[in-house]
Amino acid sequence: MMSLEIFLADDAATIRFGEDMALALKRGDYVALHGDLGAGKSTFARAVIRAIADDALLEVPSPTFTLVQSYDLRIPVAHFDLYRIADAAEIDELGFDEALADGICLVEWPEKGFGALPTDGITLRFVHEGDGRRVAIDGPAAALSRIRRSLAIRAFLDKAGYDNATRRHLTGDASVRAYEHIYAGEKRLVLMDAPRHTPGPILAKGKYYQQIAHIAEDVQPFIAIGRYLVSRGLRAPAIYDIDIAQGILLIEDLGTEGVLDADGVPIAERYRESAACLARMHGQAFERDLPVADGIVHHVPDFDRDAMQIEVSLLTDWYLPWKRGRPASDEERRDYIAIWDGLIESLADAEHNLLLRDFHSPNIIWRPEATGTDRVGIIDFQDAMIGPSAYDVASLVQDARVDMPDGVADEVLEHYLALREKDAGFDRTRFLRDWHVMAAQRNCKLIGLWVRLMQRDGKPAYMRHMPRTFRNLTRALGHPDLAPLRDWCEKAGILATES
Repeated sequence: MMSLEIFLADDAATIRFGEDMALALKRGDYVALHGDLGAGKSTFARAVIRAIADDALLEVPSPTFTLVQSYDLRIPVAHFDLYRIADAAEIDELGFDEALADGICLVEWPEKGFGALPTDGITLRFVHEGDGRRVAIDGPAAALSRIRRSLAIRAFLDKAGYDNATRRHLTGDASVRAYEHIYAGEKRLVLMDAPRHTPGPILAKGKYYQQIAHIAEDVQPFIAIGRYLVSRGLRAPAIYDIDIAQGILLIEDLGTEGVLDADGVPIAERYRESAACLARMHGQAFERDLPVADGIVHHVPDFDRDAMQIEVSLLTDWYLPWKRGRPASDEERRDYIAIWDGLIESLADAEHNLLLRDFHSPNIIWRPEATGTDRVGIIDFQDAMIGPSAYDVASLVQDARVDMPDGVADEVLEHYLALREKDAGFDRTRFLRDWHVMAAQRNCKLIGLWVRLMQRDGKPAYMRHMPRTFRNLTRALGHPDLAPLRDWCEKAGILATES
């Protein structure tokens, strides 16, 4: 167990601490709240619950008489008060174990638990000190790390002049990055919480996966690429405050409206305008060395052979063993790598430009008050590389997160092609051929990625995208140049069963 200590000057500071803790807690966290009457335990608990609910006016009654109050929120929360229990059996009757398995348990008067409560939880000890209170925080190293990170973000906001800001969870995804909404008066901003990547196991050439695949390992690429996109007439968030060392950015809130309707159906106009953004970017020469800050330059990496191969290998490394219950054979791996070596070699003469990597619905903000391509807000571009420009068009037209009606997909692709045909030297036939190769490469990666997210990272929800990914792969394999890959997939027995 580890510990830290903080001082809270008043109830307002206690409420802010509750918000900070709400962003640090996760399912399975037990928080024991110790302290005398009036020490701040209930104020803190209410702040945590209201922050997770994103409702500052949520009624949070004391559980003194009910013993437990449960809240069905983004993360379920059970608020216990054990002052009146007589023996440990009552804790079981209150459903503590079930509540902890599904969410967060906040427990006042845990010392009344007669030893029936976990011993490895997070412990907060509130002690009066002057007009405020001092809080000693103990817990497992992993939990304390999360809490320290959240407190560091609060310190960053204080230093940036937002010392009374309200923090609320915005989103977290398949990566280590998380985002918050920051409310300061009438202003709403976005905070990016992007700690430096922890290196993974060495896979090849002395490098780990992120290095081979050119995944951004800190916030420098986001800063550089965002400013570059703006210089090209596109709409990326303005950046207001930066802590490169800690990986914390305060950026412009472009809004929450996306490119899907209320039923999750793609809106053709918004996808067309997104395609126009790509056409605008691809019609201009790219730059490779981009400024970050004084003396810091980000060198945009190439989407090279190693990066493409490590991505498509997710299919053989993760999907095939999961699907068939046994690893891919050495022969299958050799043939698969050889096929991709040939396809990658064929891309040497493809049109190259900045490749945003994940240009699809989760990362596109629609700004209806703007005009033209300024209506398309672009986020999540820190992994950008220099590569075949067809890749991002494939990412958009074959949106990995949503079913694209055939008519809309064809319309968006055709809109992009029509705009690009105005550019001197654009080769429609060659571009479409490269589009199929890039679509195949992306979908082979995703097929393995969904399984890895489920098995390694405990995120099974992404598996719902698998049937769509196989449908997209089947379309990509329709080009004659991809016949060897199509034959390999059929021989491996993966197309007929999933598409």
